Amino acid sequence: MYLKPLKIGNVKLKNNLILAPMAGVTNQPFRIICKAFGPGLVCTEMASSRAIFHDDKKTNRLLNTKGEKSPISFQIFGSDEETMGYASKYVSKMADIIDINMGCPAPKVVKNGDGSKLLLDLLQAEKVMKAVVQNATVPVTLKYRKGWDKDNIVAVEIAKIAESVGISAITIHGRTRTEFYSGIADLEIIKQVKQAVKIPVIGNGDVVNEETALRMFQETGVDGIMIGRGSFGNPWIFEKIAHFLQTGEKLPEPAKEEKLAIIKKHIQLAVEEKGEIAVKELRKHIAWYTKNLKNSSEFRSSINQIETQDELLQKIEEYFETL
Repeated sequence: MYLKPLKIGNVKLKNNLILAPMAGVTNQPFRIICKAFGPGLVCTEMASSRAIFHDDKKTNRLLNTKGEKSPISFQIFGSDEETMGYASKYVSKMADIIDINMGCPAPKVVKNGDGSKLLLDLLQAEKVMKAVVQNATVPVTLKYRKGWDKDNIVAVEIAKIAESVGISAITIHGRTRTEFYSGIADLEIIKQVKQAVKIPVIGNGDVVNEETALRMFQETGVDGIMIGRGSFGNPWIFEKIAHFLQTGEKLPEPAKEEKLAIIKKHIQLAVEEKGEIAVKELRKHIAWYTKNLKNSSEFRSSINQIETQDELLQKIEEYFETL
């Protein structure tokens, strides 16, 4: 039985399916939508420790979880001990779990020595982990990639360091930084990490449906799985995977009426949070929700100029009537 409760430090998750932290995606509206489909944990977008240190208003909005159901993991990133320690203490007041990002491959993050760049400096990576653990009053987790490139595979080494400094669980993405999201996630390295430490290990990379979820569990022995891009326009993936792992049977795709209701709810939540500026940000989500539906590319083109909630809702309703 692969679906089961998961304990991270003193936090008990109802199951071991987790929504990954993703910049520009896992904001509060999307987390609420996904949570309705039953993941054991959801994560915020990554927040810069320097921005938290300087009380940046935009970053403070990323940390808004008012009205959300626990548990929620807050992800922070940075490469110096002072600001990471400060950010750890600060978000401990709101978070159930704090996650350290050592996996982000984005050039603007890496150029500052943050994210996956720390995989090239294990001494500094250890200092950062220690600073976060020592300043946190909640469990701390680490999310990282298997290495910087094929010549710098440090997955097992990082896992052992994390365990030794008091990290409560780790999530390993089976790609290097230079691979970004190309190729196939390396399940063998995830298995090696699982065998190297006693703390929970969560597998990440290429979990996009029931079969890939089962494969991650079977081939690596991980304690849980983290779903990122597989949730795009597909928040019901958690419910579908949970059902499949329990019964071996697949749930059908949501009916078009259910999909429409979820999209409308997502729009409502986004506009409530940010105002109508959210309509522009919602375009990518609408594109994901409608991908592979009839005439979806023409529909997506038609909403690219829309800037009001009413107009967007009208267009979506009209489109769904044609399906």
